[in-house]
Amino acid sequence: MNENILVTGGTGYIGSHTTVQLMEAGYDVVIIDNLSNSNVNVLDGIEAITGKRPAFFEGDCTDMKTLRRMFEQNPGIKGIINFAASKAVGESVHKPILYYRNNLGTLLNLLECMPEFGVKGIVFSSSCTVYGEPDNNPIDETAPIKPATSPYGNTKQISEEIIRDVITSGAPIKSILLRYFNPIGAHPSAKIGELPLGVPQNLVPYITQTAAGIRKELTVFGDDYNTPDGSCIRDFIDVNDLAKAHVIAMKRMLDSDDHDKLEVFNLGTGCGLSVLQLINAFESATGVKVPYKIGPRREGDIEKIWADPKKANEVLGWTAETPITDTMANAWRWQESLKN
Repeated sequence: MNENILVTGGTGYIGSHTTVQLMEAGYDVVIIDNLSNSNVNVLDGIEAITGKRPAFFEGDCTDMKTLRRMFEQNPGIKGIINFAASKAVGESVHKPILYYRNNLGTLLNLLECMPEFGVKGIVFSSSCTVYGEPDNNPIDETAPIKPATSPYGNTKQISEEIIRDVITSGAPIKSILLRYFNPIGAHPSAKIGELPLGVPQNLVPYITQTAAGIRKELTVFGDDYNTPDGSCIRDFIDVNDLAKAHVIAMKRMLDSDDHDKLEVFNLGTGCGLSVLQLINAFESATGVKVPYKIGPRREGDIEKIWADPKKANEVLGWTAETPITDTMANAWRWQESLKN
């Protein structure tokens, strides 16, 4: 019998792509999602790609009664991948209570349920924001955890500390913390991709919506940073590459006891690209121009950050492989598919 994996926030952007990779690797998947920033039709896209529909439970993980009911109705869950979180840096600055309640409440409830329902491990969706404004780039896992520059980043720091404390207490669980850099792109099939509700909070959907004429123009937040072209630098990683890392991490947790109960990995390409370079990459990949203007800096933004992914490369055997032009072409293909 295939092992059963719970994907919280599984109809969301990264969650849906990870669900596809899990199912293609032979796992059975249960998704729980409150659909606050996603659409249930994503399940159709997952089924179109994999030939199988994941089990779906609509509910909010911050509600313990709902979460317990989900576990009771889906016995035998062995691992969790937790994507159920609010994720926009800028929004978190203005809505900190929402971010703390959602992101921390979800995690606390999951950790409480795990021993009770026999769940062996949790892969936690963390972030490079835990490093704050770094002293040097690229960043490996030994870099200091600095004061967060946003409530979003702080929820990731606190979540990592909570998981560490729970495991140290002797709880019978394992965890792998995956510190993402900046996921972008879409599935090559154009059956699933990033589809935020309302105005996009992330860069690439705003680029594609602007290129499609849905938005008048893109605002680049600041051109006076200490970078070659003045715009912020990030490590943009293809979402499909990122999703594959979760499958490897889950297999490592469930199939082996030869490593620490808590492990941390950076997931990135190891290459920094500026916002303006990313816009240029999109235009090169698609031949479509993106109208943009320079605006003021955005509160909570880090100037430049990119990964040293050596540990993930060597220990997990995982590498980010997709060229940036392919990633941007997939993002545009997804945007074009939404017209149909």
